[in-house]
Amino acid sequence: MSKLKTHRGAAKRFRRSGSGFKYRPANKNHILTKKAPKRKRQLRAFKTVSDGDKRSVSRMLPKKAR
Repeated sequence: MSKLKTHRGAAKRFRRSGSGFKYRPANKNHILTKKAPKRKRQLRAFKTVSDGDKRSVSRMLPKKAR
């Protein structure tokens, strides 16, 4: 069986955490003047991947060989 390849787009967007995966939410790059301060503040924090998506993200990011 060949090696599993990492999905490079997913590798740039998700990081492993203790309980699953974390990511930075979208909509914080430009056109910020019309967005409320509360919304911009909440977009700073990293979010965790939902339970329904954990399986697909983990398949795109196979564990590294040690």
